[in-house]
Amino acid sequence: MEVLVMIGQLILGLSILVFFHELGHYTAARAFGIKVEKFYLFFDAWGFKLFSFKRGDTEYGIGWLPFGGYVKIAGMIDESMDTEQMQKAPEPWEFRSKPAWQRLIVMIAGVLVNAVLAVFIFALMVWHYGETYLPNSQVKYGIVAHELAKEIGLQTGDKIVSINRQTLERFEDILSPKVLLGENMVLNIDRNGTLMDIAIPDDFANKFTDKRDAFLDKRMTFFVAQPLPGSNASKAGLKPEDRIIALNGAPFSFFDEFQQLLKDNKDKEVQLSVLRATDTLLLKAKVDAEGKLGFMPDTKDFELKTIEYTLAQAIPMGTTKAWNALVDNARGLSKIFRGKVSASKSVQGPIGIAQIYGGQWIWSKFWYLTGLISIILAFMNILPIPALDGGHVVFLIAEMIKGKPLSIKFMEKAQMVGMVLLFGLMIFAVFNDVIKLLF
Repeated sequence: MEVLVMIGQLILGLSILVFFHELGHYTAARAFGIKVEKFYLFFDAWGFKLFSFKRGDTEYGIGWLPFGGYVKIAGMIDESMDTEQMQKAPEPWEFRSKPAWQRLIVMIAGVLVNAVLAVFIFALMVWHYGETYLPNSQVKYGIVAHELAKEIGLQTGDKIVSINRQTLERFEDILSPKVLLGENMVLNIDRNGTLMDIAIPDDFANKFTDKRDAFLDKRMTFFVAQPLPGSNASKAGLKPEDRIIALNGAPFSFFDEFQQLLKDNKDKEVQLSVLRATDTLLLKAKVDAEGKLGFMPDTKDFELKTIEYTLAQAIPMGTTKAWNALVDNARGLSKIFRGKVSASKSVQGPIGIAQIYGGQWIWSKFWYLTGLISIILAFMNILPIPALDGGHVVFLIAEMIKGKPLSIKFMEKAQMVGMVLLFGLMIFAVFNDVIKLLF
């Protein structure tokens, strides 16, 4: 069932983005009197389609291949490679007959719509949900340093007070792309009253991608929220609100210390000292092979903060979020080209994106990821690669500078090269997804 939910979210999210992207091209073309021959959601590869109808000069339809969509604009060299039409004399309603500035607007319209859509989604999200975050000041016991954190010099109990001397307001910003992908990023920490600087290596994002759970967590005290049915915790007699204060007589204060004691006693019976209301109980419990008892922990250490926005306030906030996502994406791509970040660890295909959506349908997460992918789609489409909108934009700018159109033969060859590059990237992304899934 989880797999179906992942696939459903992926198809719905991409369908929304592709529909509006192509609607941008369609609307701009029609505004300049350019004939649009087809408008399809999903691809009608090899002529197969689920549904279609014709209104005016345009055939509207839904194809059978649910990853993408397209508009076929008359007189334009695109992925259809309709060379016969291009060999005929230009008609006044064709793309190639229009002034370069009009064609330029048609080509960037899809990207602009995706950018505006991202702003719209982010703005509505902060207006509807507000922004909830954990103030860094609430993390009073510092962090739990896992493998990757220890590698760069962090220790459990360190308090991260700022980043590059800029006050850290939100604890989750430590894991933001701005920090993980940034240049010369330094964590300013308080270690038992001593201020220290810990540099984040330039290639840290590579390791983080592989081991997201091996960086750091917030340190916390804990209590038993709910023993899982049939678990060793339930069999031992643990109840909600119980506080475990010692294991085999060894006292501890924090959840990470308790986890370590459990790992040291895998497949063993242990004695738990449990504080229940005002009574201290001794309970026998069996630790499983994974070093767990089987209960949900909770804490009262943290108080989340929520900022509410009016619609007027949400619009600039949505713009800021979309811009930050664009900058983060550009920063990540730059690091890939400079060899600082591995493409195989960073590029996600359809399987990877579906996994990010997850097996539970949570609307807030769905819309956030859809907004994020919308701005990424805008950025990727404007790259100067033939077969992408950005490639057409480059050719149109060259035409405006040169004073005459580039040759049809050159455009066709460039389009073919671009399509080969894109298909190669798609194959790489899918293959990369499969390798990650298997290994």
